[in-house]
Amino acid sequence: MRTVNEVSKLTGVSVRTLHHYDAIGLLKPTTVSEAGYRLYDDTALERLQQILLFRELEFPLKEIKSILDSPNFDRCKALEQQIALLTLKKEHLEKLINLACEIKTIGVNKMDFTAFDTSKIDQYAAEAKASYGHTMEYREFEEKTKRRTNEETQEINEQMIALFAEFGKICDKSPKSEDVQAQVKKLQEFITENFYACSDEVLYGLGKMYVDDERFTANIDKAGGESTASFVFEAIKTYCGK
Repeated sequence: MRTVNEVSKLTGVSVRTLHHYDAIGLLKPTTVSEAGYRLYDDTALERLQQILLFRELEFPLKEIKSILDSPNFDRCKALEQQIALLTLKKEHLEKLINLACEIKTIGVNKMDFTAFDTSKIDQYAAEAKASYGHTMEYREFEEKTKRRTNEETQEINEQMIALFAEFGKICDKSPKSEDVQAQVKKLQEFITENFYACSDEVLYGLGKMYVDDERFTANIDKAGGESTASFVFEAIKTYCGK
């Protein structure tokens, strides 16, 4: 058994974070000593490894808890995804190192920005998240949509497009303006009502997808005009305090 301080030193996770994980039920100590000390066994440390794995895949803590507590959790699948993502990040860092070395050698006239592109990493992380269909949000989405008729689905999709068209009409304003922030709130409430609970964290993830996924970008820009998707993301970042 290890105390919370020993686990913190071993893993690099702060004591404060471990206390938070305990408070939200994500990582409970194996037992608590008579003196009130949290104690963790190897099984708890294995769960902590999985938590850190999913944090690398950019999963919110609430979703991580839902996945790890699911009887269908596939540890091997999660490990494969972690290896793939770390490999992509390693390649990204190697490109940055090579670029820095070239600049050092030939000067700042090396006008190559491809090394800064993280789209492959972002896309893989998004696909990894989508593969966990047993998350709370996905279950809620399925529950809300399974009884809808084609006409109802079409109507909701048109309402969603109309929301982005409204964003396009106010693109000349600051993303921080009251009108734009009110439109973000409207979008968040619409998603919650028609799809799944859209917390600020979920909303931010959607906003990032709007600019990272070319399909979403194209559809949003088609509804609201050129650069609407990036404008929406900037507004969402302000709304979520990012």
